[in-house]
Amino acid sequence: MNTASSRRTDVTATSSQRKNPSMCQHQPPCPTADSADREAALLMASHPEQGWSLLCNGVLLFEDTGELLPDGQIIAPHRPLGTDQIMTAA
Repeated sequence: MNTASSRRTDVTATSSQRKNPSMCQHQPPCPTADSADREAALLMASHPEQGWSLLCNGVLLFEDTGELLPDGQIIAPHRPLGTDQIMTAA
């Protein structure tokens, strides 16, 4: 029984370490994943054939402008308006 409880503790410790990856090792540091300018972080990996890129702050960017944050939060696509939807001043 002691073995099972020690395993549980080890799994918890391992999973808590995985939640907050510290990929940003450069200066100045990139914006955090929860900041408004999170898309300004440096590109770490790009797979345009699959439609996604990984930023230094752990954010996954998708080609439809959607995002997946490191904590699992989903940011809906936020494409700019097309020219037919923009009103011009008279």
